[in-house]
Amino acid sequence: MTGAFLAGLVAGYGVAIPVGAIAVLILGLSARTSFRVGAAAALGVATADGLYAAVAALGGAALAAVIAPVAGPMRLVAAVVLLAIAAHTAWRALRPRPGAATNGGGRGLESPARAFSGVLALTLLNPATVVYFAALVLGRGDTADPDAWAAGAFVAGAFIASASWQLLIAGGGTLVGRVLTGARGRLVTALASSAIIAALAVATLLAR
Repeated sequence: MTGAFLAGLVAGYGVAIPVGAIAVLILGLSARTSFRVGAAAALGVATADGLYAAVAALGGAALAAVIAPVAGPMRLVAAVVLLAIAAHTAWRALRPRPGAATNGGGRGLESPARAFSGVLALTLLNPATVVYFAALVLGRGDTADPDAWAAGAFVAGAFIASASWQLLIAGGGTLVGRVLTGARGRLVTALASSAIIAALAVATLLAR
């Protein structure tokens, strides 16, 4: 079981560490709002990774084969949603509402509950994650006679790895937010994160 847990840790870091649009989104949220919001978004990502790791550990190649045909359309939807988030963030930064709270007042993803549910849903639109986990599970030969304890250990390792990395990103965003204090700093952070998210979303669309 220890081997399965360590395999889950390695797999979780493998899928979490590459910097993508979600990581930039978490960084920007933390910088503009608070660590609580960034941490909630980070746990949304980790929850999605844990769910996909569970699907892979319990279903293996069969479920990966079912998901593979819809992977392209789901990535397309994710890219479009990311573009919308980038545009909305930039628009709110450039045209703040009179009397709005400086931290966003809980609109959009700028509250812990909305950050968690929104980023969870967005991360679940990346079915390549379950294919990735399934390939690792198949490589270890766990699908021949799946063991519930080993599968649970694998999922726990993947969740802990993903959560620790995403929380590190959220913490980095909080530090950035403390350095860039004031309205100008929040404006720069919002526009920079929006531009990067949009660029990564466009890259995803062009790579199809």
